[in-house]
Amino acid sequence: MIRTLAGRTPASPPASPPGPRSRKPLSLRLKRAGRSWQLYVLLVPALVYIAVFKYWPMYGVQIAFRNYNPVDGFTESPWVGLQHFVRFINSYQFGQVVGNTLWIAVLGLLVAFPIPIILALLVNQLQSERFKKFTQTVLYSPAFISTVVVVGIMFVLLSPRSGLVNNAIQLAGGEPVFFMGSAEWFRPIYVISDVWQNAGFAMIVYLAALSGIDPALHDAAKVDGASKLQRIRHIDLPGIMPVITVLFILAIGNLLNVGFEKALLMQTNLNLPTSEIIQTYVYHAGLQQAQFSYSAAIGLFNSVLNLVLLLTFNWVARRANQATLW
Repeated sequence: MIRTLAGRTPASPPASPPGPRSRKPLSLRLKRAGRSWQLYVLLVPALVYIAVFKYWPMYGVQIAFRNYNPVDGFTESPWVGLQHFVRFINSYQFGQVVGNTLWIAVLGLLVAFPIPIILALLVNQLQSERFKKFTQTVLYSPAFISTVVVVGIMFVLLSPRSGLVNNAIQLAGGEPVFFMGSAEWFRPIYVISDVWQNAGFAMIVYLAALSGIDPALHDAAKVDGASKLQRIRHIDLPGIMPVITVLFILAIGNLLNVGFEKALLMQTNLNLPTSEIIQTYVYHAGLQQAQFSYSAAIGLFNSVLNLVLLLTFNWVARRANQATLW
């Protein structure tokens, strides 16, 4: 070390303030991109898919504000403004359709959202790796079954004459129940079948988050005498809380997008008072009755509500210092 005659180190010159970050020339950036052109080629199909199926259809949203007919096209059809939105809000189906959608969406969120978290916490505590993998496979296998097949299974199991469930009810001394034809049973059956089909697949996300928790935290907790329940509460749950928050915000933003395919397949004339949701109503009005502008207005109304919910809960999470989407 260089020292002065007095035995002290010379004072270092003051650091110059950082200047503005200079932008790299366009030619240099193009050159760097050219060296990784294979990666950009891999992005092309995804970008084309998003442009064609996500952004280009936005041009057709204008038919929600027109009396659209295929002869005049998008631009030549007469402009009516908010007439179709007012018609939907003032229609007698509005309360029933929106109410059914909200009932199923909120019930599904309250039941279906926490179950994958509980499953992930339980599976993560299994000691045997072979049994753990077997359990994961059993739980997420239903996600690969087609919705049509799932609804067909429900009709077979819940049949009032030959269904397994009604046979068990009769053996217990009860009367058979026409589950698929009862309006009061539509929502529980829909939510329970949705949990059975999708909870295991959603569990994988939380298991991946749990695998990122430092094992030293659990080792230290064991030394301090913490039980499994205490370690789950104070280590596992806080460790995956950012993932839970982000997925909850996404679930809220998709709250009113109740599964159209399953609802339509489960729908009968007898359970119509509770099974008619926004998505099936749009299908009936738009495709079966050819009310294209009216159904487009309903779909846009649904999308705007989802967007408002997404922005609201993302803002709430940011104010609460939780993980957010942006």
